[in-house]
Amino acid sequence: MSHNAPVLPTEESNPTTEGQVLPAPLQQALDEARQAARDAGLAYAGGLPPPLAWQLVSAGALTLVDVRSPEEYRFVGHVPDSLQVPWASGTGLTRNPRFVRELEAKLGGRKDRPVLLLCRSGRRSALAAEAAAKAGFTKVYNVLEGFEGDLDAQGQRGHGNGWRFHHLPWQQD
Repeated sequence: MSHNAPVLPTEESNPTTEGQVLPAPLQQALDEARQAARDAGLAYAGGLPPPLAWQLVSAGALTLVDVRSPEEYRFVGHVPDSLQVPWASGTGLTRNPRFVRELEAKLGGRKDRPVLLLCRSGRRSALAAEAAAKAGFTKVYNVLEGFEGDLDAQGQRGHGNGWRFHHLPWQQD
């Protein structure tokens, strides 16, 4: 399955926990991510590449939460309509001790709400996803590659992968 191709509803659709009907290819992608996470021994539901993450957010299957610092969110850019709960903040990226409580509040107190976490490269959001899963969130996923992607040979981001590299929606304040 190409993650860049548009996904259209099929006759074989599956309901999400929100009561919506999720097209079968998207449900299959979630199932595959969960299986890969189990195989890797991850505490959270799994990782999704940015194009697939956007398809799932657009379909209303997952809520996107940006876990970068408020400064990164505002000045580097963010996905429109994403929620923001910093995993860490400040120049030293000090861990936010209220992260789990703030995430739960942003999600309306629902630890069973399907959620997708995004950071700069996918590393902080993986740590945040693990913490959320250990705190009882049952459907938390990580956006692989993050918003800016990995560093390239020149020490720059955004040239080989990441949300912006894939030309997915984003904006700056």
